[in-house]
Amino acid sequence: MIENLKEKTREALASVLPITGIVLILSILIVPMEIGTLALFLTGAVFLIVGMGFFQLGAEMAMTPLGQGVGARLVKGKSLLIVAGICFLMGAVITISEPDLQVLANQVASIPNAVLIWTVAAGVGIFTVAAVLRILFHVSLAKMLTVLYILLFILSIFSPSEFVAVAFDAGGVTTGPMTVPFIMAIGIGLSSARSDKDGQKDSFGFIALCSIGPIMMVMLLGIFYHPTDAAYTAVEVTEVETTRDVARIFIQSLPQYTEEVLISILPVAGVFLLFQLFTRHFHRRQIIRMCVGMLYTVIGLILFLTGVNVGFAPVGNLLGSGITSGIYKWLLIPIGMLIGYYIVKAEPAVQVLNHQVEELTGGTVSHTMMNIALSIGVSAAVGISMMRVLTGLSIYWIIIPGYTAALILSRFVPPVFVGIAFDSGGVASGPMTSTFLLPLAMGACTALGGNVVTDAFGIVALVALAPLIAIQVMGIVYSLKMRGDTVPSRDLSDDIIVELEEDEI
Repeated sequence: MIENLKEKTREALASVLPITGIVLILSILIVPMEIGTLALFLTGAVFLIVGMGFFQLGAEMAMTPLGQGVGARLVKGKSLLIVAGICFLMGAVITISEPDLQVLANQVASIPNAVLIWTVAAGVGIFTVAAVLRILFHVSLAKMLTVLYILLFILSIFSPSEFVAVAFDAGGVTTGPMTVPFIMAIGIGLSSARSDKDGQKDSFGFIALCSIGPIMMVMLLGIFYHPTDAAYTAVEVTEVETTRDVARIFIQSLPQYTEEVLISILPVAGVFLLFQLFTRHFHRRQIIRMCVGMLYTVIGLILFLTGVNVGFAPVGNLLGSGITSGIYKWLLIPIGMLIGYYIVKAEPAVQVLNHQVEELTGGTVSHTMMNIALSIGVSAAVGISMMRVLTGLSIYWIIIPGYTAALILSRFVPPVFVGIAFDSGGVASGPMTSTFLLPLAMGACTALGGNVVTDAFGIVALVALAPLIAIQVMGIVYSLKMRGDTVPSRDLSDDIIVELEEDEI
């Protein structure tokens, strides 16, 4: 277990180090920072690295086995109504526990926090049921997504224009580090228990559908609440003079994030307890291992959220305002793209997804391939977002063509890549995006005197959109390569079988 923790920490170090280096270089060349601010950032980076190591190991030990166990049992349920009720309850409960949802609720001033949280949770619950029914009844993910996104765009016509970006941001924010490992594992458990040839490709797509619920619900709230005063509280850099001040700020912040994470883990622990009491699914050794895994998950999330919110968010805001305050405002675009390329690797749930993809495909789609595709996609998305900050371009000109292209691609890509791509969208737009990239855009927009709600909001939405296109393009390239190397194949499952047969020969 210690060796596994060391391995996960080394992976986290490799993910966080590039973004740390970029910020250090920018602080020397373009946006000078006070030593105290830099100390906060570096301390936050250490918290991130250690936190990601603990979180990834904890998710592997506890969240994934629990989700797979629940999914496998749901398939055996005789009453469809009971299965639907359990899925709705789990989707809603896990969403309420998501720390990122609290961040979103605080950003939308015109809607009471409780109303927003419960409505979004209901949306995720409804679409969790839809995702389970899709797997049970073998419904095409591409067709389902096409219909749902057409409905979303129709709904956006009636939603206030200044609220559309916030609504699409909600879809990425609410599928965060607590929600993703558990929901993904349910999908894997459901599909693997089916034991048919389509099981593998249907194991993905859960997060994709659950991301639609928050967008739809926030748009509906926008229609009824008329949110003309939706706002975001700017992040302020805390002044520090000594290293003791740095330590004091982090120590003072730990109780707040400890409370958030403990509240977040309670619903998951409740699901685990009830599931074990009613099914006796796990053996004593597995229960001990999963309890240790949950402890690791809690430790990891506390350290990660503290590091991101205390060390990274203020620096993101400072960088954005510093870059656009000078004469070379256009540098915001290439710098944003560079940051976007590396920051997606620091998202804790991204690595969980990438390793699960590698495991399920037998290494055919490696985590390295996933990392490269996601980095390229997110880099382009952040570049476009920074261009929006500079020009005030409406998000409609990007969102509608982007999703149209993604849905068209889904008709020509192996089905498993469709699920992986749309799942990646929800995973890529996690806490690093909402607490570093969003403050970066906010700081730049404020310095330029732009409209924060319409111009800065939307960066999470675009980060969530980018993988949909990037991963599917990777799927097309993969398919063409496989057709050239082996024989024509219709989907990834067939390709893997062909490769295994060739190895046996």
